[in-house]
Amino acid sequence: MAESRTPLLDSLTLPGDLRSLSLAQLKQVADELRRETIDAVSVTGGHLGAGLGVVELTVALHHVFDTPRDKLIWDVGHQAYPHKILTGRRDRIRTLRQGGGLSGFTRRSESEYDPFGAAHCSTSISAGLGIATARDLKGDGFDVIAVIGDGSMSAGMAYEAMNNAGASDSRMLVILNDNDMSIAPAVGAMSAYLSQIVSSRSYCSLRELAKQVAKRFPKSIERTAQRAEEFARGLVTGGTLFEELGFFYVGPVDGHNLDHIVPILEKLRGRRHGPVLLHVVTEKGRGHPFAEASADKYHAVAKFDVVTGAQAKPKANAPSYTRVFADSLIAEAEADDRVVAVTAAMPAGTGLDRFAERFPERSFDVGIAEQHAVTFAAGMAAEGMKPFAAIYSTFLQRGYDQVVHDVAIQSLPVRFAIDRAGLVGADGATHAGSFDLAYLGCLPGFVIMAPSDEAELMHMVATAAAIDDRPSAVRYPRGEGIGIELPARGRPLEIGRGRVVREGTTVALLSLGSRLQECLLAADELAARGLSTTVADARFAKPIDTDLVRRLATGHAVLITVEEGSIGGFSSQVLHWLATEGLLDRGLVVRPLVLPDRFIDHDKPEAQYAEAGLDADGIVATAIGALMMSGERVPDSAGFRLPGAG
Repeated sequence: MAESRTPLLDSLTLPGDLRSLSLAQLKQVADELRRETIDAVSVTGGHLGAGLGVVELTVALHHVFDTPRDKLIWDVGHQAYPHKILTGRRDRIRTLRQGGGLSGFTRRSESEYDPFGAAHCSTSISAGLGIATARDLKGDGFDVIAVIGDGSMSAGMAYEAMNNAGASDSRMLVILNDNDMSIAPAVGAMSAYLSQIVSSRSYCSLRELAKQVAKRFPKSIERTAQRAEEFARGLVTGGTLFEELGFFYVGPVDGHNLDHIVPILEKLRGRRHGPVLLHVVTEKGRGHPFAEASADKYHAVAKFDVVTGAQAKPKANAPSYTRVFADSLIAEAEADDRVVAVTAAMPAGTGLDRFAERFPERSFDVGIAEQHAVTFAAGMAAEGMKPFAAIYSTFLQRGYDQVVHDVAIQSLPVRFAIDRAGLVGADGATHAGSFDLAYLGCLPGFVIMAPSDEAELMHMVATAAAIDDRPSAVRYPRGEGIGIELPARGRPLEIGRGRVVREGTTVALLSLGSRLQECLLAADELAARGLSTTVADARFAKPIDTDLVRRLATGHAVLITVEEGSIGGFSSQVLHWLATEGLLDRGLVVRPLVLPDRFIDHDKPEAQYAEAGLDADGIVATAIGALMMSGERVPDSAGFRLPGAG
């Protein structure tokens, strides 16, 4: 019978408590930390696989390094759940991604142990180099450690940072968390032994001595000796690429073997000169049988049963917008062999995995490289193809220069399918699609659409496929549609033409996107208060339907625009046109409802939209307040209170 052990995790308050523990005790902490991570995520949902893969690495880093004085940066932050548990946040770990709770990513305002926020990937080396450079300028001596996943290394920014770090010779440690390969036991042991030798001060001193001696010889001999050593180390460790970028390469090392990784980290701590890359091999989802059996290693999960692994996903009442987009694109591709699809490492998230099953030769996953994805699509458009670049709104921000320079200026018909538009719930401000209406709406020639339901999305995909002379974008939200009957295939819409879905006389609600249902609920409430309300679906953020805007502006006392985006988007287009036409000079009261000028924290989407004033109650309150300003007689609205009053 196995001997019972006294729990150790319960006795740890902060990482400093780890530093006196033995290797055997660290292994026990790792086992307990893995169980705690699984249990916590089963309650909250979240990114499970990545955190389970770095449990031992997390324990080793906090055991060896003097955090928070030494700066530990996680890339991407969803690796950091075990880190949060060890850094004084265990008592709140079951509030992860919940309203008012812990962020699902690292966050500077949350803890001194989070020196840099990381929710988008591939930023850690750049941030770490900046921190290390500031340290050197101030004469400090702490270590900087950036842990970057192998997926994040597919983004060009990581190599730009490594190139700069290698040239600067600033002291920092980059840990490449490679969870896409495995090491056989014998190879792992030999690699760990060699890595300890390579990382030792004696090896580094001998290496420097050899270099100094070689310099005494003619240049040809010096270069031959240097190349021989580099080639030998490259054969043994596979580090040639990183060496060429100026890094001292160590590895690969089994990231789950504390007997191997702790001594190596101890040797690398405080290394005097230059950047080091430690190649650590881990297993995503390690320690959880359901994660290990899953194809995506439980990358992101809903709440689940820790015994069965069954996820508590609510039953869908309607297909998701993502699925409807994918099926619509497949229908267009079946009718036109010029239709192709591009994604930046998000085939499942954007629905393009379904497209790839049907048209594998016309589906392109370019890795975490949004800049390349945009220009790659532009190149195909230049040759007469019909590329759809399916990229989340928050990630398209990273390819904005390419959208301007390579697409818009050349008027190339790249079709942007912008998923996760608007607020996105538990992922919070870093993943919200808040700004695409503003950053695309200012570009000449763009056609920008936003569907109010899933059938409209089908029509807009068909519209984008039919536009051959300029770029276009369709933005749609996360989550499911409203559950209406769908056609077999979408039909192209008239460019820049909206529609009226309910007629009224006093208040006009002009909605762009999926807030239309809230506008209809608001119209019902206003009608109950004796206020006749028109509800219109703009469909197009650019070009706007000027005939519809004129009709609403001249036929109502109040015009309210509603959109799931920041200031500078659809409402700015409408207000600019109204001002230019002189329609604001006739007593019309206009109220633009947009996302507030601040970042909205993670919560349930309905709570986020209520906070933003973009739910039915917020729309009603805005309409009543605007009518009071207009001089229009407001019927008795006893019991009505503006939000925050009283």
